[in-house]
Amino acid sequence: MADMRVIVVGTGVAGASCAYALARQGVEVVTVESGRPGQATAAGAGILQPWSSAAVPGTPWYELYLAGAAYYPTLIDRLTRDGVQDIGYARTGSLVVSADRDQLDDVEARVAAHGPERPEVGEVHRLDPVRARALFPPLAEHLSAVHITGGARVDGRRLRAGLLDGARRHGALARQGDAELVVEGGAVTGVRVTGEHAGGESGSDEPGSDAHVGGEHGSGETIAADIVVAAAGAWTNAVLAPLGLRVPVEPQRGQIVHLRLPGVDTGNWPTVLPMGPHYLVCFDDRVVVGATRETGSGFDVQVTAAGLHEVLTAALSVAPGLSTASHLETRVGLRPLTPDQSPHVGFVPGVPGLAMLTGFGAAGLTMGPNAGEIVADLIRDRTPSLDVSALAPTTTPVD
Repeated sequence: MADMRVIVVGTGVAGASCAYALARQGVEVVTVESGRPGQATAAGAGILQPWSSAAVPGTPWYELYLAGAAYYPTLIDRLTRDGVQDIGYARTGSLVVSADRDQLDDVEARVAAHGPERPEVGEVHRLDPVRARALFPPLAEHLSAVHITGGARVDGRRLRAGLLDGARRHGALARQGDAELVVEGGAVTGVRVTGEHAGGESGSDEPGSDAHVGGEHGSGETIAADIVVAAAGAWTNAVLAPLGLRVPVEPQRGQIVHLRLPGVDTGNWPTVLPMGPHYLVCFDDRVVVGATRETGSGFDVQVTAAGLHEVLTAALSVAPGLSTASHLETRVGLRPLTPDQSPHVGFVPGVPGLAMLTGFGAAGLTMGPNAGEIVADLIRDRTPSLDVSALAPTTTPVD
């Protein structure tokens, strides 16, 4: 495969995973990243616990969701063997909390239904409020829980950095700038990289020194490729513009607040999942609470008073013990959202030379790494670990 070149446009977790998987197999890989603010991976909470979801079993979306969580041990083993030691991953368990016994009965039944074919779920226990607070001390005194020991979390920024480092160790090259598809006879044959850093390798002391990839420098660089993977998240349609096509992906703003309890080690606390869109997930030095789901936000990445109020009100209603926490930062990510929440994974029908990885919504850090591996398998004409043909990208002409 050394005579094949693949360009991956976008280095969120899905694009970075695809680049890493391809580079590991000896494919010549070039990544292109615009560096625009609002990348979903950089803001994502990193909760890896799909089994309590109320999604319909057997649907393509849910099967990819489940497979994504199961893939992490394999990915971590590969990264470790390539010298990448820390992606902020830990199997700390999760608590699905509620004061409603019937709700917890439903959750427990859904998780138990996965049975022995999903050993990654771990053990499932019902906890009264006292035992739930023993695991997560700030929790409200009236909340019981279903404890799922297999729940895990990952740091999206560390994961992305680790995947790109692994790809680089296998020879992948990086470009910084805006990517425009090069189209010849209806087929994608490469990209043109423009912007301040076009023509240079990201992180290189000698921009443009690897001329075997290059072309025109200064105002832009044209890079030929056998396959281009559009993995630009909420900005995917900007990449597709030269084709006159679009996919049904729009940005959805998520505001996520990071808190710290001074002098408290929170690294082994479980993730807390109330009934609803909010959550609390813990790392060594912080508790991350979120998140807003602001459909129709456009590409606005500002932190808003209303967003902070929503997130903090929800968090303190579930965990009033966090009221003394200090505010570290608020991150904003633009999730690539589709109308039916199904991602677009695989080759784009009718457009030779173009594959796609986008539309993961709020599940990108769970689905993205495995989806990137799957697309890499499709590019290499291998049978992937999961049939994603039902998630093939759907495009429509631009009006």
